[in-house]
Amino acid sequence: MLQLKNISKHFGGLQVLQDVNFNVPQGGIFGLIGPNGAGKTTVINLITGLLRASGGEILFDGKNIGKVAPHKITELGMARTFQNIRVFKEMTLLENVVVGMHEHLDYGFGGLLLNLGNYRRIEKEARERARELLSWVRLEHKADLPADSLSYGEQRKLEFARALATRPKLLLLDEPVAGMNPSEKTELMTEILNIKQRGFSIFMIEHDMRFVMGLCDRIAVLNFGRIIAEGTPEQIKTDPQVIEAYLGKEDAA
Repeated sequence: MLQLKNISKHFGGLQVLQDVNFNVPQGGIFGLIGPNGAGKTTVINLITGLLRASGGEILFDGKNIGKVAPHKITELGMARTFQNIRVFKEMTLLENVVVGMHEHLDYGFGGLLLNLGNYRRIEKEARERARELLSWVRLEHKADLPADSLSYGEQRKLEFARALATRPKLLLLDEPVAGMNPSEKTELMTEILNIKQRGFSIFMIEHDMRFVMGLCDRIAVLNFGRIIAEGTPEQIKTDPQVIEAYLGKEDAA
C-alpha cells in the first residue's frame, strides 16, 4: 500500500534521512520505531506531503506522491494524527468529526446558500456518521460536549474518529501515546486494534517499544536517519542493533 524507496532528506548540510526503504502492506499495523531524534517525524512529514524528499520515491497505491500537496494526499485516501493533539477545543465532539468529512460533503451551491432539503439531508447523514465513528472509539455518549471537556486520552481518541471521517485507506499515527500514562496507553491500544479489525490499514511511528510490540504485525527501526532492522516484533526485540540503539553499548552488553 505504501512504499518508501531510497528516501533521503537533508536540510542544508544536515543529512536527516539516508536510503530509507520499507513497505507498508494492506490490512495490518506497521510500526516505525526509533529513539528520539532518529528521524521518525521527518518520515511521516514526507509521506503526508508536508516536506519534500531530497531523493527517492514515495508510492501510495502505486502512485508517486512525492510532489503531491497534503490535501490531495488526503483525497487519495491517507489520514494522519499528530504528536501534539490538534482538536478544535471549543467545538463539540460531533462537530470535530463532521469537519473531517468536508471533502466528501457535496451540498451543492444552492443547498448551501439557501439551506434547502439537499443540504439538510446531507448534514443529517454526516451527523449520523459522526456519531457512528464516535461510537467506534467509545465517545458517543459525549458527542455534544465541547472537546476541551475531554481527558488527554479521550482527545486522542477524538482525533482518531476525525481522521477516520476522511474515509482513509491508510491511517498514519504520529506517536499516538506521547504524554500518556500506562492505563491510557492500554486503553488506546484497544482502540487501535478495534480500528484494524474494521478493515483499516495503520502505519504508526513511535518510540515506545513496548507499545509497538503489542500492536504491530511488522516493524522497521530507524536510528540516525537509517533503517537498521525490519521484521516481526519477535525479531526486532532480539536484534542486537536495536538493543544497542535503545539501551546503548554498555547496557546492551
